[in-house]
Amino acid sequence: MIKDFDTIAAIATALGESGIAIIRISGSNALNIVSSIFRGVNDRIINDIRPYSMRYGHIIDVDTNEIIDEVLISYMKGPRSFTAEDCVEINCHGGYICTNKVLDAVLKAGARSAEPGEFTKRAFLNGRIDLSQAEAVMDIIVAKTELSQKSALAQSQGKISKEINELRQRLLEMIAHIEATVDYPEDDLEEATGESVSVELREVLQKIDSILSTANEGKILRDGLNMVIVGKPNVGKSSLLNSLVMENRAIVTDIPGTTRDVIEEYINFDGIPIKVIDTAGIRDTEDLVEQIGVEKSREKINESDLVVLILDLSRDLEDEDIEIIDMIRNKKHIVLLNKCDLDRKLSENCLEGLDNIIEISAKNGYGIDKLKASIKDMFFSGKINMSEVLLTNNRHKEAVYRAKERCLAALDTLQIGMSIDLASIDLRSAWMSLGEITGDTMEEDLIDKIFSEFCLGK
Repeated sequence: MIKDFDTIAAIATALGESGIAIIRISGSNALNIVSSIFRGVNDRIINDIRPYSMRYGHIIDVDTNEIIDEVLISYMKGPRSFTAEDCVEINCHGGYICTNKVLDAVLKAGARSAEPGEFTKRAFLNGRIDLSQAEAVMDIIVAKTELSQKSALAQSQGKISKEINELRQRLLEMIAHIEATVDYPEDDLEEATGESVSVELREVLQKIDSILSTANEGKILRDGLNMVIVGKPNVGKSSLLNSLVMENRAIVTDIPGTTRDVIEEYINFDGIPIKVIDTAGIRDTEDLVEQIGVEKSREKINESDLVVLILDLSRDLEDEDIEIIDMIRNKKHIVLLNKCDLDRKLSENCLEGLDNIIEISAKNGYGIDKLKASIKDMFFSGKINMSEVLLTNNRHKEAVYRAKERCLAALDTLQIGMSIDLASIDLRSAWMSLGEITGDTMEEDLIDKIFSEFCLGK
């Protein structure tokens, strides 16, 4: 059922110099509001416009009767629109001045300025999409690679919703069966026993584990992999960054300590979005600015998903190298032996206990393909299978984990022979947790918080 909301408006395209900008208006009064400021060719109005068609004309300042801009008006009649309400979109010229003047005219005519994510929120509240699909809309917008976009698109089309709803339905059937057995023992019903419910519950847990197994890969596809490049000064960290992004992003000199701050760049490794973080060389220094950079480097190591340590093959291992090696031993890491085109002085016997050692030349790009393959092996078992990735959102992952915990608690209850109706309490909690993913059991204030993180106009 469509809810009765006021009419909202916002700029739906990025502000800036562009050929076209779009102002989106949604609500029961959208067509009347735009009609009051629109003048078509030969004074043609838009009240009689056919849905899913466009009309050419001008937006007028009603106070001065001056033309604000030349526009095309499109009309989508609810419920067959993005918000499931009547929607009008004004296609005007891009640019800060022109676009904002058209929006001001719409607001003066009676629309309210939309809150962040309010158009998508209305689509959710009106039942056109569920909460996981709504979140996927924002993921599509911020996707950093084609694989990220495909993953978000699959979620927006209900991929995760379908799996979650099937699990919830199975849990609900189990709950109903247990409660019918307990409440109506005299009726001729198939009895729910601890053994029969345990069998079904193990099947549900197996499916939950299958979904959770994709969470780490999904998070990387959605948010990107945080890869921090570390090493002592002048080993080639900035040269590696430049080689990865294929431009001179960081200053490279023979002077130790050139990089004093953290430099971050997103790159695409065969569809995997990776945030590459070039850090200041870690060493003891009297320079206050460099000290701050070194401390930031240590922080980034702790926050990273992957640490790439660079060692200089043309130099013996030093105390600074050993200190960094000790810092990364318990982190996922790759060790790059740089400057392999120079005379070798570093003994690999010093690298015992370290994994994934690759020889490279950051200067000429040798070994970069091996680095990419190693990353793919570490995080995606060598291949990204889009058909299997379901969980990409931390909120969804936490909800599935809570559901698993409650299912395991129910299984324990059944296995120790306690009353079967006690298990239904945990099963209902699991059902509620899974419902948070689609929004069926989500509290209103948490829904508001989720949509507040969306961009304006979406």
